[in-house]
Amino acid sequence: MAAGGPAPPLQGRAVNGNGVAPMIASAKRAEPKQITPRSPRQALEPDQVDMPPRGARQALEPDRGGIPPSRSTRARHPLVIAGNAVISLFLILAIAAGYALYLGKQRFDAAGPLQQDRVVDVPRGSGLRDIADLLTREGVIDQPWVFIGGVLVLKAREGLKAGEYQFKAHASISDVVTAMSEGKVVIHQITIPEGLTSEQIVARLMDNDVLTGNIGDVPAEGSMLPDTYSFTRGETREQLIAHMQHAQQHLVKEIWARRAPDLPLKTPEQLVILASLIEKETGKPDERTRIAAVFVNRLKQNMRLQSDPTIIYGLVGGKGALGRPIMKSEIDQPTPYNTYQIDGLPPGPITNPGRASLEAAANPARTRDLYFVADGTGGHAFAETYEQHQKNVLRLRKIEAAQKDQNPADAQSVAPAQAAASPPAHPLPKRRRNRRIHPTE
Repeated sequence: MAAGGPAPPLQGRAVNGNGVAPMIASAKRAEPKQITPRSPRQALEPDQVDMPPRGARQALEPDRGGIPPSRSTRARHPLVIAGNAVISLFLILAIAAGYALYLGKQRFDAAGPLQQDRVVDVPRGSGLRDIADLLTREGVIDQPWVFIGGVLVLKAREGLKAGEYQFKAHASISDVVTAMSEGKVVIHQITIPEGLTSEQIVARLMDNDVLTGNIGDVPAEGSMLPDTYSFTRGETREQLIAHMQHAQQHLVKEIWARRAPDLPLKTPEQLVILASLIEKETGKPDERTRIAAVFVNRLKQNMRLQSDPTIIYGLVGGKGALGRPIMKSEIDQPTPYNTYQIDGLPPGPITNPGRASLEAAANPARTRDLYFVADGTGGHAFAETYEQHQKNVLRLRKIEAAQKDQNPADAQSVAPAQAAASPPAHPLPKRRRNRRIHPTE
């Protein structure tokens, strides 16, 4: 190469171990990389990497870039497949069950088919299916399986109670199940009036077709409390009698504990006897304590009570009614109960007295009355002396005579019934027993 002449291009120079080529390569490595400016959107996109060339066969195959690898062998295991099937089946069943519960709840609460109220008696020992069949036959429900399903879902199977139920018109299955679960059975009532004998009470109980069973022995006179009693179908007559007797015992014990301190009675049994006489003598509430006072005053003075109802009871016993006026010969006829012939109280009650008569016997009015007689108006006229009593009797005679003159036929037909229903009484002193004044003579 001549001195001062232009140097030949580097590309034409030979490259050797100590030549210029190594220097150029070193310079290129030291030269910083040029960064091409890009927009923010392009900066977020991944760089496009040039793929190496592929063969003709590879070029024909689809690009598998971005496709996840195939499932593992574990995912294709039979147990995994079976588990997935079970879970899917469970979900399907759960959805179906939820839908069924939704429909069932709607039908459970929907109005029933009954067009009017109906009473249904569910026998004791009936099973769930028996109850469903009975309610369907009676027209209370028309979907027995909804009834059964509802009972099972509510866990009320053991809580359904037998008995007589009154279902309202269009009662839903929900209403029916609630009523039977809470035992809202039909409540029946029977009223036993004051003044009935035990035999008459037994007859009333036997006439009631809701009560069941027979009555062995007629209860003791005066042992049952007249009142209104509630009971359910299927209750026995003897159960109701036991209830009435328990009520009487409890009441007598309560009244006896607060009796008047000077009462001439020794036992609660005597209180019941005296109350039975008061019960038969008057039906007017305001007269009971005055009637009681007459009997108590006579007992204190050892005078015979001379109560007409005791004559009737001595003649007919528990039948209660004589059906006609008392005859003079019957007044003189001795019986264990005839207080015209015996001293003191009769041996037992002549009826079943009510609360008011028991209260009057325990706490009589504070009077000195010794006599009373019917006043012709349904009540009684009271007197402290025999002379005043005679005047009351004469006044009654005039009233009776006037009534007979106005309606002689009616007076004859009504007299026996009046005598039986409310026989008049006129106690007299022992010293004048031979001068009885009886309104029916």
